[in-house]
Amino acid sequence: MIKALLRILTVLVGPERTHSLVVRVLRVVGHLPAGRWMLRKIYAVEHPSLEREVFGMRFKNPIGLAAGFDRNAEAYREFSAMGFGFVEIGTVTPRPQSGNPRPRVFRLNADRAIVNRTGLANKGLDYVMARLRKKPEGVIVGCNIGKNTITPVEEQAADYLKTFRNLYQHADYFTVNISYNTTFKEYVPQSRESVIEILQPLFEFRRGQDQYRPILLKISPDLPDEVVDLMADIMIDTPLDGIVATNATTSREGFVSLDTKLDEVGHGAMSGAPLTKRAIEVVARVYARAKGTYPIIGVGGLMTPEDIKAMLDAGATLVQLYTGFVYEGMSLVRKTCKMMIAEAEAAAQPAEVATQPTEAALAQPTEDIQPEK
Repeated sequence: MIKALLRILTVLVGPERTHSLVVRVLRVVGHLPAGRWMLRKIYAVEHPSLEREVFGMRFKNPIGLAAGFDRNAEAYREFSAMGFGFVEIGTVTPRPQSGNPRPRVFRLNADRAIVNRTGLANKGLDYVMARLRKKPEGVIVGCNIGKNTITPVEEQAADYLKTFRNLYQHADYFTVNISYNTTFKEYVPQSRESVIEILQPLFEFRRGQDQYRPILLKISPDLPDEVVDLMADIMIDTPLDGIVATNATTSREGFVSLDTKLDEVGHGAMSGAPLTKRAIEVVARVYARAKGTYPIIGVGGLMTPEDIKAMLDAGATLVQLYTGFVYEGMSLVRKTCKMMIAEAEAAAQPAEVATQPTEAALAQPTEDIQPEK
């Protein structure tokens, strides 16, 4: 019923306004007495087999909400209560930016996809910092950081550092977003030097802090394989803690089988089912390059529990949902968690059976054992 209502709203007011309405409604529910408790009872699935220890933190399950949905940290408490193992907010930029003109978000229902050209619209560092100051214990929040669109490339490192430095005490980990901005033809660092130039000031600032915050790099699915390898090598060679792979695709190649003509919605980044195969390929490539020694957050095209399982099997330590959550809601998280619990219990069952004495063994007479003298 809720999914049907959201579909109607999307038709009436558009995807972006429906998205904003969902966030606002969750905020209202969260402010009600026992509101988050109610969300937890309705939606959350908890089980010891779902828990993961990553980056020195205990995740209640490996399924997170990807950056872009709660970009201004307005409903992360509610999303956590609903059953997400963690929430990544952002992308956060130092200064607020309104993004591109509307309409700028389009649902491709026939293809189970979304085209987005918001241009990293967000309310800026100060607003997000105020929202995170009262972060509850046990709620894991990652912060996706980027540069303002108007910031020149030669000054971009200062943008990343400013957001990182000011939010350092409030977020649990940071994702440095160097993947495609949804602004058309936005610059994307692809050389070792350009990436290190952004990361090095963050590493230096972290060294002087009492608390350790993991730093991850978010990469695009449109990178050539050799550049994906380069990003994995940067992770191996620097104090980087992991990689988030991938973002949406701005490519228009290889999607000729889509039912929706992309020229009807114009430029932008596409997420959803068309991205599934490439996102899993990138994660598998990073995993192989790093020999499985670094955490990877897999994101992109995860539309079903089977997609999530394939991503985890490819080497992802954690996963994130965006378009799959838009189309399936919390049922996708619930179904996946239940599937994982069932698999864990099935895997544990033979060992449990082996520890139980058989009827034949119980029937055998036992010899008295005399103590040694």
